[in-house]
Amino acid sequence: MNLFSEELKILNIGTSKFKDDLELQGQKVIQLDWEPAANGDVELLEIIDRLSAREDIKEANKKAVEIMMNSHPMLVDMDKAINVIPDMKKNMILHSGPPIEWSRMAGPMQGAIIGALIYEGLADNEEEARKTAASGEIIFSPCNEHSAVGPMAGIVSPSMPVHVIYNKTYKNYSYCTVNEGLGKVLRYGAFNSEVIDRLKWIEKEFAPAIQRAIRSVEGGIDIKAIISQAVHMGDECHNRNKASTSLFFREITPHIIDTEKNVEVIKRVLGFIKANEHYFLNLSMPSCKVSTDAAHGIKNSTVVTTMARNGVDFGIRISGLGKSQWFTAPANMIRGLMFPGFKEEDANPDIGDSCITETMGIGGFAMGGSPAIVQFVGGSVEDAIGYSESMFEITTGENTNYSIPTLDFRGSAIGIDIVKVVEKGILPIINTGMAHKTAGIGQVGAGLVSPPMECFKKAIIEFDKNNQR
Repeated sequence: MNLFSEELKILNIGTSKFKDDLELQGQKVIQLDWEPAANGDVELLEIIDRLSAREDIKEANKKAVEIMMNSHPMLVDMDKAINVIPDMKKNMILHSGPPIEWSRMAGPMQGAIIGALIYEGLADNEEEARKTAASGEIIFSPCNEHSAVGPMAGIVSPSMPVHVIYNKTYKNYSYCTVNEGLGKVLRYGAFNSEVIDRLKWIEKEFAPAIQRAIRSVEGGIDIKAIISQAVHMGDECHNRNKASTSLFFREITPHIIDTEKNVEVIKRVLGFIKANEHYFLNLSMPSCKVSTDAAHGIKNSTVVTTMARNGVDFGIRISGLGKSQWFTAPANMIRGLMFPGFKEEDANPDIGDSCITETMGIGGFAMGGSPAIVQFVGGSVEDAIGYSESMFEITTGENTNYSIPTLDFRGSAIGIDIVKVVEKGILPIINTGMAHKTAGIGQVGAGLVSPPMECFKKAIIEFDKNNQR
């Protein structure tokens, strides 16, 4: 009865023209960005209604998320890829993202493969490497299909040392190469002598020293604990790894000193880690991978267990569907801050396996607790907090292992649900580096990107078809 005696608050939904007219009349108006569920697609709405009503799907998703959260990644070894990665072959090269053939690969990925072939002694120069890559003699396979992950081009060749991460809760493993640092590096497609020499040093001197140090630690180094602490220190463990790398440096240093007799080797090994703030990225990625892999194969679960991109296609995999079943669409362009001298048109489409961090609920999902990241990817601190809060709309749970201080220590959003993504039209947020589209130039900026909605639409249609009741 008091409605017209109180100040009215006008909420405008849809087109902003009404809002603009009301503001011209001096009214206070709140604009709500809104669109119909599933963008009004009748087929998708019917699927969403069917799947949302099923208690078995809710229980399966709860189980998948519990497995991800209960996983406990430990760094237990470093060894050559050929010795530890499942089904790795001498003529195989692993890459980031979903499956792709040589002729369709992006410039940075082709460049990185050229470098890997030269590094392995299978080619002497770029021309020979291109011929070998196109010959059919080399098997190309996604890292994610071998329990591995790789940043940017994600290239793993047989002789490359990899971190070995063990999930002590569910007894599975994951693998990732050593982060080379910034500048001219293989993951951005560089393959000059500087790159090859660094890779050889990592193989011949760095890896053996780290291997001895890790093996001297009973039970391994607790990576889950480092991530948890680093998130409280302002890292989101995708594009900001300052705290996590420092914490790892503190953990590994005494063991290197104890197990390495050559003082000059100690200086070089520790100096390499100390100078590379992104070293921990290649530990956070396989730690997330080992956790999401443990949650794959849960019958009736609509939770995403893989997000990955190869610079051409973006692909996702779903817990309740086949492990080799990818749902792909063209990778999006990244929007953010360009390094001096570069323009947006210089950048390659989204590339790399590093969004496994977002799949686990850190990275872009935890930007709200990493305010410094906005200086790297653009936007404001308020934007970063907003991105983290919006991810709760499309996920199944909250990961209290990785709580965000700026959100009153609320656990990060975890368990991306394809049903919620399609229904609400909200896509996972990913913060990432930009690679130049030409091999070897390297990083040209950083920013924010999302998967194409088409991936999720394909997945929900296939899930519905395979899970009719």
